[in-house]
Amino acid sequence: MKKRILVAPLNWGLGHATRCIPIINALINFGFEPIIASDGDALALLQKEFPDLFSIELPSYKISYSKRKAYFKLKLFKDTPRILKAIKAEKIVTKHIVEIHGIIGIISDNRLGVYSKKIPSVIITHQLNVLSGNTTWLSTLLHKEFIKHFDACWVPDVEGDDNLSGKLGHGSVTEIPIKYIGPLSRFLKKDNKTVNKLLVILSGPEPQRTLLGEKLLDELKKHKEKVIFVNGNIEDEQTVQVVGNITLYNFMTTNQLEKTINESELIISRSGYTTIMDLAKLGKKAFFIPTPGQYEQEYLAKRLCELNIVPYCNQNDFTLDKLEQMGYFKGLEGFNFETDYKDLFSLFKGE
Repeated sequence: MKKRILVAPLNWGLGHATRCIPIINALINFGFEPIIASDGDALALLQKEFPDLFSIELPSYKISYSKRKAYFKLKLFKDTPRILKAIKAEKIVTKHIVEIHGIIGIISDNRLGVYSKKIPSVIITHQLNVLSGNTTWLSTLLHKEFIKHFDACWVPDVEGDDNLSGKLGHGSVTEIPIKYIGPLSRFLKKDNKTVNKLLVILSGPEPQRTLLGEKLLDELKKHKEKVIFVNGNIEDEQTVQVVGNITLYNFMTTNQLEKTINESELIISRSGYTTIMDLAKLGKKAFFIPTPGQYEQEYLAKRLCELNIVPYCNQNDFTLDKLEQMGYFKGLEGFNFETDYKDLFSLFKGE
């Protein structure tokens, strides 16, 4: 029987799930049997990507954002007891999964309760420093308290100064070994002919995803060129709707989205870290609109703007003429980094 590895991404937007796709593929290539565990859209996406793999639903953190930026931190603080309860519940569920399914290793992407003292347990995170404004010291300290229960921490970035995550993934000491495994992306760069002038990719929890979608649809209907709009709603069937110059998709599969991004001149999206890794892998030009109040996305967007890589603006400030500044920015560039999966998976005593 193949050695079973539990892969459990957090359901906070789709980024944690999508960056687990190359890891799941690598596990399969190295002769392991991945078992997927998550909830909500993250679980639905991975079930579509890997229909032949066994999957398990975990307790939900039920993460959502406030409608107003000023209340972002307050809402997360209010939701903390529920999140802690979910973490406690997933610890119990994980124990049963390990015992019932003969799991020999765990890879958790930011699911803080998915670990076991009986088998090697890894946490994937780019948040060695968890930004939360004037409480960054506290959120970072609390995060370290959770990740010290794992045997290793894999950071999806490079170790040197020329990196993607900045202070998020660097300059912090943890009690467990840290490995920089390189930026993770499910996509491959291809020299496709440019077909789309503009591609919009929506992501992240509600209600901010819908609020941004409404704002962009209102602005981009004035655009003279063809626009592709991907809502990021994982549903049973794909739907396509054409409204003027805009073609709307509820979601795209990995292969379809990879092709569409490669064929697009400019991408408008949130500045989530997984999105940044994907666009860096494909060497694309982008315009970022960070989620209001999310310190991490605001930091990443500001950092890349200051480096003259990608421009950004606040959600309420976006207008079509903001895209005129694209010529002053060089765009994201790929990293020549090959993840050493053989070394990583040696933790599970795989061949």
